[in-house]
Amino acid sequence: MRYELTQDLLTGNNLIDTEHKQLFAAINDLLDACAQGKGREKLVDTAKFLNNYVNKHFSDEEKLQVSSNYPGYPPHKTFHDGYKRQLSNATQQLLTEGPTVRALGQLNQMAAVLISHIRTEDRKLAKHLKG
Repeated sequence: MRYELTQDLLTGNNLIDTEHKQLFAAINDLLDACAQGKGREKLVDTAKFLNNYVNKHFSDEEKLQVSSNYPGYPPHKTFHDGYKRQLSNATQQLLTEGPTVRALGQLNQMAAVLISHIRTEDRKLAKHLKG
C-alpha cells in the first residue's frame, strides 16, 4: 500500500507541503523496493534520509511556529524532539543489526506516526499560519 498526500494531509503551506511530498516519495520508494524484493537494500538509505529529513523539516516548522507566535509550539516541539530521538535509536539499531523484517516494520510504524502528526498537528499549524 502506497502513501498518498491526500487533501486531508495538505496544509496549504507551500514549504510544509513540499517537504511532506518528499517524505511520501521516500517512503513509497522503500515500499516499491520491498515489492520488488529489494527492500533490505533500500532500508538503510531510507532511514538515513528520514533522519536528515526530520531534522530539516522539523527545524523549518519550528521557525514558522516561533515567527508566527504559534500557541501550540511547546507541545509540537516536544513531539519533534521525541520523534527525532526514536528515529535515531531505530536507525542505530538498524545499522547494528542490519536490515531485518523487524527493522522494516519499525520504520514503517515511524512513518505512520509522522503521517498521523501531519494529519492533526501540522494542519493546526497551517490553519494558524493562514489565520
